[in-house]
Amino acid sequence: MTAAASSSAADMLPVAEVREYLTGLQARIIGALEEIEGEGGARFLADAWHKEPGEKLQGDGITRIMEGGRVFERAGCGFSHVRGSQLPPSATQHRPELAGAPFEAMGVSLVFHPRNPLVPTVHMNVRMIAAGHEGQPKTCWFGGGMDLTPVYGYEEDALHFHRTCRDALAPFGDRLYPRFKQWCDEYFYLKHRNEQRGIGGIFFDDFSELGQQQSFAMLRSVGDAFLKAYLPIVERRRNAEYTQQQVDFQRYRRGRYVEFNLVWDRGTHFGLQSGGRTESILLSMPPHADWSYQRVDAPGTPERELLDKFLIRRDWL
Repeated sequence: MTAAASSSAADMLPVAEVREYLTGLQARIIGALEEIEGEGGARFLADAWHKEPGEKLQGDGITRIMEGGRVFERAGCGFSHVRGSQLPPSATQHRPELAGAPFEAMGVSLVFHPRNPLVPTVHMNVRMIAAGHEGQPKTCWFGGGMDLTPVYGYEEDALHFHRTCRDALAPFGDRLYPRFKQWCDEYFYLKHRNEQRGIGGIFFDDFSELGQQQSFAMLRSVGDAFLKAYLPIVERRRNAEYTQQQVDFQRYRRGRYVEFNLVWDRGTHFGLQSGGRTESILLSMPPHADWSYQRVDAPGTPERELLDKFLIRRDWL
């Protein structure tokens, strides 16, 4: 265990402080999306849940879900705060000394699937995990980030999203954005397709090197930047006209989203392996998705341009 990972008592974060921030973040994001839907538009349903004694996990949370909206076909934003007797394998592959340790985890996770195929899908997650064997000081770390998955690519959207991510990390060091950007590119990669999931963003995990207080401050900066990164893109594209052909391509690309989340995503694996609530874990799934056998789009088409110019690792800034 490194000195950075094992925090001093003075640097320890009160759990209530982290929880208050995360529940407030969820509420702000929900409010912003309902404002976009407008008067008479879709609203988020609240599904509060509680894990009963004797279950694999204990704790509580609230899943907020909106379906059939004017702007968002499906949007899920969940908060969870759980405790378990043993960290699942997906959380200890980089921390073998914590294998089998009891843990506490809380976070906000969201995925928004827009109706208009010209508006990109977005994902954001911010979380904290604390774990330690009995008699040892707890190890606390943070993870999360945000990434953008367009169906039709726009350079100005990618630039805005990455610039906002960079600015959120800038107060904590110039090296964080390029490091977390590369981490995002490497993480959101469909190895079985040799394909990026989207145009990336930032991603970090097992992060505690700034100490708990400053690492938490960085997490807040990322969470607070989400609406700044995404909403201007939504406003720019939401009223654009689109065709059924573009909807068909949107559903085809959503199939890739499903593949990544079920095959490669550590967050999905963590939730299922630890006995989490399946409905909440799978709120990221799109309402409609299609698969085509060996689809090949013609050169020069916007559909082919997505693959050739946007679903590649590149420096957007």
